[in-house]
Amino acid sequence: MFHVIHLPPTNEFAMTRRPERESSISLTRRQWLISAAASSGMLLQANERIWANEPEASETPHFWYRLAPEGPYIDSQRGNKAFGFGQGKVFLSEDNGQTWPHNAIFRDADNITFSCILGNGNVLFATRTRLFLSTDNLTTYQEVVVQDTDGSDYVPHQPLDPENPGWYFHPLDGVHTWEVNGSEMLVWGNYCNVLGGAVPVNIYYSTDQGATVKIAYAFGQSPTFQQPGAGPSDLLGNPENSVVCRHVHCVTYNPNENAFYACTGDHDRTDADGNNHQECHWLRGIYDAANDTWDWTVLVSVNSNSRYKSGGINFVDGQLHWAADANGKNGTMPHDRGIFRCDPADLADPTKHELLFNPHYESANMIIEDSVILSAHYAPASPYATGIIYSPDLGETWAQYDLKEFGQRSAIRFHQKNSDGWFRVDLRKGWIERGEVLFIKPKPI
Repeated sequence: MFHVIHLPPTNEFAMTRRPERESSISLTRRQWLISAAASSGMLLQANERIWANEPEASETPHFWYRLAPEGPYIDSQRGNKAFGFGQGKVFLSEDNGQTWPHNAIFRDADNITFSCILGNGNVLFATRTRLFLSTDNLTTYQEVVVQDTDGSDYVPHQPLDPENPGWYFHPLDGVHTWEVNGSEMLVWGNYCNVLGGAVPVNIYYSTDQGATVKIAYAFGQSPTFQQPGAGPSDLLGNPENSVVCRHVHCVTYNPNENAFYACTGDHDRTDADGNNHQECHWLRGIYDAANDTWDWTVLVSVNSNSRYKSGGINFVDGQLHWAADANGKNGTMPHDRGIFRCDPADLADPTKHELLFNPHYESANMIIEDSVILSAHYAPASPYATGIIYSPDLGETWAQYDLKEFGQRSAIRFHQKNSDGWFRVDLRKGWIERGEVLFIKPKPI
């Protein structure tokens, strides 16, 4: 189905095109240059000047890119607003991080793991174990105590090691709000049990701009990811749920079904009694606003060498898109990975999936906006240093870039474009340790 040009991982790109549409697309000068490069084996350098350059930005043939400026660590953005933190403070910008007129002392700023700017301007942010909400541009903020499924306070566990309380609220994805039946919902899951200690795995939600946060789904007690030395009374997770996982990879919303989808990782685990526990699941959740309840169905449970070990779920024109980072040796080789698309009803049937692109290395993050698909390599499993996967036309053509000037970095937590047209991306050291913030701006086609 594909004519793939294999190039070494440099600050250059490989271009592929889905051939069935090739003859029907009229080419701009830029498209012509890229097509010529692909067909002739010519390499376009990342700094080749095809479009007018953005100030202080580097470029590839497809996009401009730049690191965040010196100042607060920009953790999230929305429209013209950005939320940042650093040096014992939290900050709010109203001009995409150029200035920071709003700030407040927050002693635990270095331990912030999550933030979200709501549609009404509220800012919800979290440390490893605590949530806070500001409704007045950081003039004040107050703690938000999560509510459990029975309405009681959901209180974080008392860690056996106080230095490792776990990451209760840290996500791997970057889009967490959607319009649902005329009002905004905030829904996200925690990517945890990697750094910072063992923690229960949950999906959270809010229907009132962050004033109330509740548990939408609580996964079971993992036989592997518990605190060292934990006894039966110390086990983390929902004891009544047999579905266990290491962490949540992605949660998103499909307006055509009025349903939420979630996927988890990572492997098969065997407990002390020899029982096997699969951690890769896809779930579908329906929210009943009238009764404030959820109905969740497990759609798929598989091993790690599967396209269902994945993330980056996006719904475009009614179609389900996702990026698979299959790994492990418990299945058929080569690994069943790539960027896929299907009708949501066909998710459980691999024969009805369309492989849009195979980057050949693990990738479990992706965002789609205005026909641009932006994904990335998992750095420790790829020869690319900072590998970016890009399609300007909803999967018709593809390019891969290595922004190796940043070193070995994994791009995660893709935020939708701000009012200046820039995606915001975390660059993580190795895989999950916080590094830098990267901005990517698509060039016009």
